[in-house]
Amino acid sequence: MKTATIAFAASAVVILGLGATWLSISARQSEDVFAKCRSSVVAGGAGQIGGPFTLTDENGREVTDKDVITEPSLLYFGYTYCPDVCPLDNARNANAIEQLEAKGYSATPIFISVDPARDTPEVLREFTDIMHPKMIGLTGTPEQISKVSKEYRTYYKVQNPGDPYTLIDHSTQSYLVLPKVGFVEYFNRDAKPEQMADRMACFIDAWKSSGSGN
Repeated sequence: MKTATIAFAASAVVILGLGATWLSISARQSEDVFAKCRSSVVAGGAGQIGGPFTLTDENGREVTDKDVITEPSLLYFGYTYCPDVCPLDNARNANAIEQLEAKGYSATPIFISVDPARDTPEVLREFTDIMHPKMIGLTGTPEQISKVSKEYRTYYKVQNPGDPYTLIDHSTQSYLVLPKVGFVEYFNRDAKPEQMADRMACFIDAWKSSGSGN
């Protein structure tokens, strides 16, 4: 009888623990105004990605994140000398922004270079003008680029430092960032522009409904 009592008590503790965990998760989800829009999970929560930065824009001006992210923005880290991935990804992002605009929403595509040695403001401006009229190109010192890359948990590595034709390995996620909120979602390379536009619209609607978009 004592064994049965102990087993029953242990089961009760487990059930109570599971119940508390479920309540905790439910509470966090109910507090997350973007819960219905999310399709990705970030370890530690979305607040672990992103942060303030100071960089140089394609016109040679020093800018901060507050200067640049003035509306919903789609960030991508890459470099203009990239032979295929970056042009394709940025063209896809530009397409997603255009489809979003067709739905009545406004957003800005942002291209952050991980190749400050070659990507001068002039080079960036030529690249972004081809991609989308609203696209903003950003560069900076190696230290500034390293800092913002770490904030967004991106990866890049120059294959042959000093080689003017070197390739750079880099991650390829695109990040949806909202003013006053910060990072809310990322998109992998296989995301289609129409899917991105739909999900971005969901986040923007929730952002406006929460009052942060006013």
